[in-house]
Amino acid sequence: MREQDYVASTQVAQSEVSSVLRNTYGLLALTLAFSGLVAFMAQRANVPYPNIFVVLVGFYGLFFLTAKLRDSGWGLLSTFALTGFMGYTLGPILNRYMGMANGAEVVSSAFMMTALVFCGLSAYVLTTRKDMSFLSGFITAGFFVLLGAIIASFFFQISGLQLAISAGFVLFSSACILFQTSAIIHGGERNYIMATISLYVSIYNLFVSLLQIFGIMGGDD
Repeated sequence: MREQDYVASTQVAQSEVSSVLRNTYGLLALTLAFSGLVAFMAQRANVPYPNIFVVLVGFYGLFFLTAKLRDSGWGLLSTFALTGFMGYTLGPILNRYMGMANGAEVVSSAFMMTALVFCGLSAYVLTTRKDMSFLSGFITAGFFVLLGAIIASFFFQISGLQLAISAGFVLFSSACILFQTSAIIHGGERNYIMATISLYVSIYNLFVSLLQIFGIMGGDD
């Protein structure tokens, strides 16, 4: 009897994981498409990059609102508001790189590399089903290291610091993708809205960081 209960509970758990995984990637695809559309419209309209305080308040305000509403239908609306806002901030960034002599190549390279990294890391975790919870310490430490480096960049003009920060964000975002995907398949994340925005933020940071790296390297040529 106990064995039957164990099998039944295992099947239920696997069903929940499959549901979260399916809903997460479905919503992620929709939010990426919506964010890309907003970014394209912002780029075409040549809107200026918002004030840094507007960006911080907008991002964290919508992020915490989404976290609060994650168990209701309003959470979906908040998710699209958050990703749409991030897409809006991406438009001016794309315009800046498209203004370079090799801007189209820089943007396309960053896009393809982002897709390759995300798909590769996700496929690795989904295939091996390896538990990546050990990365939590690295992610926490990496956050504070990157935060310190960003603050230092405001006060000190250190050669190569911006490139190092961008490279650090690539590693940080990659670790987050591994950790977040693992959390979904091992039952650590049962809310697909939170899983979606976590992966979205990692993809956004990965793309912007790769843009900066390719832009710096292209500018040196």
